[in-house]
Amino acid sequence: MKQMGRLSVRVYTTQAELPLEGATVAVLQKGEGGRYRLLSLQTTDSSGRITSVDIPAPAAEESIAPGAADGPKCFSVCSVWAEHPGYAMLLVEGVQIFDGVDTLQEMELAPLSEGESSLIQNQTWEIPGQSL
Repeated sequence: MKQMGRLSVRVYTTQAELPLEGATVAVLQKGEGGRYRLLSLQTTDSSGRITSVDIPAPAAEESIAPGAADGPKCFSVCSVWAEHPGYAMLLVEGVQIFDGVDTLQEMELAPLSEGESSLIQNQTWEIPGQSL
């Protein structure tokens, strides 16, 4: 896999989508044997964004023709984790990365009530794979 896709992440809070500065964002990818590999660990800037991360992805040509259900995938998959003190931690699994495509993963962190811990109050979003 020599091709690359790019992942951008934007972290915000509330439905008004207020940027969340200083959130910790980890981008992980499951490797051989089921172990996760850390691809990036960053904190968000004043606009709630991290620097884009290049991630290996299968060649775009593989997405042109449909394949068997157990055949090669036309995208890579990664997980994105975000946390900030005072907000519930969020894990998004199944983020799809395509060759030559900039993927934007938006993450809304919910504020915690006073005394709640982000380690106890957390959310996980699972993105189902596409059948291309």
